[in-house]
This record gives sequence, structure tokens and C-alpha cells, in this order.
Amino acid sequence: MAQLERIGISLDKKLLSMFDKLITKQGYPSRSEAIRDLVRQQLSREQVGDPKSQAVAALFLVYDHHATKLIERLIRLQHSSTAGSHRTHAVHVISSLHVHLDEHDCLEIIVLRGRVGEINNIGENILSMKGVKLGRINLVAMGIGSES
Repeated sequence: MAQLERIGISLDKKLLSMFDKLITKQGYPSRSEAIRDLVRQQLSREQVGDPKSQAVAALFLVYDHHATKLIERLIRLQHSSTAGSHRTHAVHVISSLHVHLDEHDCLEIIVLRGRVGEINNIGENILSMKGVKLGRINLVAMGIGSES
């Protein structure tokens, strides 16, 4: 277990009351755990702001499965051992999920691992492909708050 250090913080009563209601609603067992999560989230946000830092990402896209060559390009990306392997630091496709939404649209979730800048480049290239209707890249920093 990680070495713990106790700290003290001061909050005005109204802010603390609002915080307590929020963490109760979210199911936190203690203020300490809620504050640890807030700190990890902020550290992760800071880390994914650095294009050279390591991260994992979920790339969500909704696309028209009738779009010419889009499916083939997505499959080629996922079946290659790395996406963007011509780069110095490769982005690895870890997994994907394909969901049929209706007669025209599909949802694809592609999980990537690599450097933030390269993940963003690949994600933006995919999201700008003809046939992609909606998309989003969700990044999470690696190694934040390890308690081992």
C-alpha cells in the first residue's frame, strides 16, 4: 500500500455542505476518497495537455456504414499492429467495439495507447474521414495516482 500523508484543508461551511451532498450522491465512502479522485482528475487533465505524455484514449465515432471505403480504412487501421507505424513512437490499437445503431449508422469505439499528440493526430484524421458523422476523443493519462 502507498504511504499516506495526512493534510488539512479549510472550506467555508456552505461549500463543504455542497461538497458533502455531491459526494454522498456519487456514492463516495469518505471525503478523503472524493478529494483523492479530484486530485487524480486534475493531474490527468494536466498530463494529457502535454503532447509527449503517455495516455490511453477511447475514440468514439458514429458513421454511415454505406460510406465508400470508410469501413475498409477503419478495419485496416485496427488490424495493423500499430496505427501510424511510420512515426517514431507508435500508437497501438488495443481494442475496438462495433455497434449497429440503425439501418444506416454504426458506432465504433477504438481504444488507443500512445503519446497524446499522436493519438490526437490519428483521432482527428479518423474523425475527418468522409462518412463520419460524429466523433470524440476521450484521453486518460497513464500512471496517475498509482498506489502501489
